[in-house]
Amino acid sequence: MDNFYALLEGFSVAMQPIYLLYALGGVLVGTAVGVLPGIGPAMTVALLMPITYSLEPTAAIIVFAGIYYGGMYGGSTTSILLNTPGESASIVTALEGNRMAKAGRGAAALATAAIGSFIAGTIATVLLSFVAPYVAAFAVQIGPVEYVALMVVAFLTVGALLGASVLRGLASLGLGLFLAFMGVDLMTGQQRYTFGSPFLADGIDVVLVAVGLFALGEALYVASRLRHGPVKVIPVTGGWTSWMKKEDWKRSWKPWLRGTFIGFPIGTMPAGGADVATFLSYAAEKKLAKGTHKKQFGRGAIEGVAGPESANNAAAAGVLVPLLTLGIPTTATAAMMLVAFQRYNIQPGPLLFEVEGALVWALIASLYVGNLMLLVLNLPLVGIWVKILQIPRPYLYAGILVFAALGAFSVNFTPVDVFVLLVIGVLGFVMRRYGYPIAPLVVGMILGPIFESQLRRSLAISQGDPLALVSTPIAAGIYISLVVIFVLSFWMKKRQRLMESATLDDESPRGKEVSA
Repeated sequence: MDNFYALLEGFSVAMQPIYLLYALGGVLVGTAVGVLPGIGPAMTVALLMPITYSLEPTAAIIVFAGIYYGGMYGGSTTSILLNTPGESASIVTALEGNRMAKAGRGAAALATAAIGSFIAGTIATVLLSFVAPYVAAFAVQIGPVEYVALMVVAFLTVGALLGASVLRGLASLGLGLFLAFMGVDLMTGQQRYTFGSPFLADGIDVVLVAVGLFALGEALYVASRLRHGPVKVIPVTGGWTSWMKKEDWKRSWKPWLRGTFIGFPIGTMPAGGADVATFLSYAAEKKLAKGTHKKQFGRGAIEGVAGPESANNAAAAGVLVPLLTLGIPTTATAAMMLVAFQRYNIQPGPLLFEVEGALVWALIASLYVGNLMLLVLNLPLVGIWVKILQIPRPYLYAGILVFAALGAFSVNFTPVDVFVLLVIGVLGFVMRRYGYPIAPLVVGMILGPIFESQLRRSLAISQGDPLALVSTPIAAGIYISLVVIFVLSFWMKKRQRLMESATLDDESPRGKEVSA
């Protein structure tokens, strides 16, 4: 009951006119950016982070949450109308949604995606409201030893399970830890990994790394793969009566619910993520379909849009559970949200609900409000999103580079930061070019200092005995959970790969389009 009253207080904050404007701005920007191929919520949060320093913490976090949810909504539009997923979680939507659009049913595909996202986002936010406080209450009991175990779980799962190669993921994680430890050791006062450069004595600001990797690196990579010529967008025809017919509602409501309850628990798992949830949801819908509905899979089955889009948005809410309660980001966008918290000297974790309870409940309440805003905006403004798809790509990426440079300069108002941004951006481009995942690097850089601090505290308490790191029941349980997470994650990844290969092999021309 206390949580219910806390949520009501959060609504009293989130419903203030100024915070409603911030939420509206966040969802608008997030949707617009999610519509653009190759630009996801992580890049948007990274780009906007430097220019939100003037906002108070509650306003800034509400803006970033709106961007996060809006980006998940917007990715379906480009998948359905352009057959080019804006992010990996929208690949499955492209498989069936684009076929519906080519058959003249693009409006129905967009509607079922938007309504399913609203239903899943709302149910998942309710689950977040009731699950997160209990996880936080349990997490308060953990000490340095248990926190080291949690950090190990975060490092190994994100490093080993994100990306196609375990070794490349761990290499990316190692590079992130190297950047995290660069600068002055706070305990000894000695410089480390600075190569004698005075500019590196204070370390590299995590915002520079975030903007360089997600904005500059992504822009360079996507621009290098652009095809010349105008973008061909399938037009959306028909009025409101053509959006969803009675048969569409009948076929969609069960996938909406199934996708929600598949996506949320997977989103809470380290290295689960929305992309795994969408493929598992698609596999479930394809297996449960019968008769003529089953034959429509691969040709434009509405269940193949409703289920994965619901799973996508439910997983987005699930990701916030470990982020808020344990301070562990499980996706790249969650890592950017953690950076946003840290810029305001707020550390997500077990004590967040006690120390910053008003902010957290205002954030959760804003997710309810943002979901409603997205439903109201997405359906009538689909024509505007289609226009955004037609922005010339050179103009778009030139603007991204300018904003990235200005954001980097605004961190410390020194030209050296712009040079560092360029170096990190080129590094991000090379990593993408050769298949090294970006998220482990960012997670390593963000959690590295926390891990070092807790590890040193644990060893100091145990007088240097390393066995103390596995001596407590909670720590041992966490390491056992790590094994279970690895088994489940590899099983889910295997199912995802089988689904991808089976679907793309059945329709090789479409497979080429989706991967282009």
